[in-house]
Formats: sequence, structure tokens, C-alpha cells
Amino acid sequence: MSDPDEGLGQASQRWFGRTEAELDPAERRVLSRTARRSPVSRDANEAFDDEQTFGQRLADRVAAVGGSWAFILAFLAFLACWTLVNLTLGRGAFDPYPFIFLNLLLSMLAAIQAPIIMMSQNRQAAKDRLSAAHDYEVNLKAEIEIMALHDKLDHLRAQQIEAILQRQQEQIDLIRQLLERQGRG
Repeated sequence: MSDPDEGLGQASQRWFGRTEAELDPAERRVLSRTARRSPVSRDANEAFDDEQTFGQRLADRVAAVGGSWAFILAFLAFLACWTLVNLTLGRGAFDPYPFIFLNLLLSMLAAIQAPIIMMSQNRQAAKDRLSAAHDYEVNLKAEIEIMALHDKLDHLRAQQIEAILQRQQEQIDLIRQLLERQGRG
């Protein structure tokens, strides 16, 4: 901000065109950190991961394994083996065609895996929202800092122009004095 002593109320009016009370918590937090010249950025992933329970971390790991190519290929191999073994054994198979026991196992796996994956997706969406809110705060602080720099540059430019005009006026006064001396002499 251009003036570190500027109060938050004045700064909120200056940068947002609203009173401090009208700012949302994120804007107030960014404005406060900007005034203190402290960083807004933080690791959103770390903040989110620190708040997860054991069950949530387990669900994320299950979803990560269940959604991997390694799991899909291993499961395809398992299904192929199951089918080949039971077709080869014929009438003595532990799960003869149409593989009713295999269908039961697949249904149970799907019944357990689907809600776990949905839980993980919901947490990922919450993590994305947290990350987007963090990005907003960082962008907002950068915007405030850029506006403050523009104000400083405008102030410096005005001072330079004022100094130039003052020097020009002094030169004009000197020329006028010289002309007056020549006119008298």
C-alpha cells in the first residue's frame, strides 16, 4: 500500500470503494496482510491435508489405487484367470459358468468402492475450492500492491513535473531579470 500508516478503513475505501465492514472476510484478511506487508500465500495442499482424518486419508488412498492403471490391469488379469480356471475345470469348477459367485464379488466390490471414490471426489472438490479461494487472495493482494505502486509512480511523476516547472520558472525569472538589466543599460 502506498502509505503504511493508512488505516484499514481508509485503505478499504481507497482500494475497494467500500467500508471495512462491507468487505468479505477474504478481502479483509488480504487488506490486513497487505497493510502489515506480510505474505498471503500458503500451501493450500498442506493446510487441507493437515485437517484430514485417518478415514479420509484411507479413502483417498483406496480411490487412488482403484483408479489406477495398475489396479485395472491387475483386476483384468484376475478376471481372466478366474474365468479360465472355472472354464477349464468344467463341471467341477468352484464357480461354474455364468460365474454367479464372481458377479456377487464384483457387486460387493462396486458397492464398497463407489462411495469411497465419491467421498474422495467430494474432498478433492473441497480442496479445489480452498485452492481457488487462496488464488483469489493472492491475486487480490497482487492487484492492491500494483495499484499502490501506480500511486507511488504517479506521486513521483507529479513531484518531478513540479520540480521541472519550478526550474523553468527560475530560468524565466533569470531571463526576465537579464532583459530588464539590458533595457535599463
